[in-house]
Amino acid sequence: MRQKRITLKDIARETGVHVSTVSRALDPVERKSITEEVASRIQAAADALGYRPNRIAAGLRTNRTMTVGVMIPDITNVIFPPILRGIESVLEPLGYASIIVNTDSERDRESRLVDVLRDRGVDGIIHAAVLRSDPTIARAASEGLPVVTLNRMVENSQIPYIINDEDAGICEMLGHLRDLGHRDIAHVAGPQDLSTGQLRLAAFRNAAKRLSVEFRPELVVTARRFDEKDGARCVQDLLASGRKFTAILCANDRLALGAIDELRERGIDCPRQVSVTGFNDMPFLELIRPRLTTVRIQSHVAGCTAATVLLQLMNGESAENVPMETILPVEIIVRESTAQAAH
Repeated sequence: MRQKRITLKDIARETGVHVSTVSRALDPVERKSITEEVASRIQAAADALGYRPNRIAAGLRTNRTMTVGVMIPDITNVIFPPILRGIESVLEPLGYASIIVNTDSERDRESRLVDVLRDRGVDGIIHAAVLRSDPTIARAASEGLPVVTLNRMVENSQIPYIINDEDAGICEMLGHLRDLGHRDIAHVAGPQDLSTGQLRLAAFRNAAKRLSVEFRPELVVTARRFDEKDGARCVQDLLASGRKFTAILCANDRLALGAIDELRERGIDCPRQVSVTGFNDMPFLELIRPRLTTVRIQSHVAGCTAATVLLQLMNGESAENVPMETILPVEIIVRESTAQAAH
């Protein structure tokens, strides 16, 4: 025989307080409006009675589903688990559940998944797979859905974004290669329909000028995807051109790993003959030889920051209190994939 569902009225009867007080005590956001002693007593009674909140009923009352959509471009990319943990560390204690969707970096799929999340009634979206020009998510934001982009940004929009200090990371890495005596430095750029790829290519061009390193357009190849396969393809193109280079600065770690693998296939030693660098410092890099010199981003902090900004939007904070731009600091991590230039 199925047991009767425990309700707020049952807890109110057990504790001798009003139903509205029980409701506030069990709401992570509203809990602070009553004393800790009362809140703890109510929570203890709820636990003893086996109370489970009815999210559907609560959603009808509050017009909130307590769910948030999190969009990522590639669920197999190990950079995302720390980001997701950061998001959850902020949202889960407040009672939110995350619906994670994978776009495969495909425009049509991304557009369709935005609509799927909206149909599910999510209270907001953290978008880590957004394109530079992204009318679907821009329209959703303009229609009042709280949206934050992470690691990327939508150009010419009012969507708050959290990105890394691309300029500082690329400049420091290029300076590292220059100090090792490298002058013929190739760049494997990221996809130019993504703000990350575009910003890091612009940062490479600007850093070359700042550091008095010759910028050579013929040594720049552009990946179609941020993955190992395209990193290898870009190195194939560089080698096929016959142009001399002693170092490759890659726009992310996966491109760098593909580049190193292709060099190895061609019998070219990294770093003795060609140095290679990455960007992101994704997990497990220290297990791969040669250990990759890269730019470390703050993945967990990025997730926490995105969730915090989204909460501000969902709670209706005024625009001047919500940061439009958050740029997180980065640091260079020197390992084994870079060495003195071979002359």
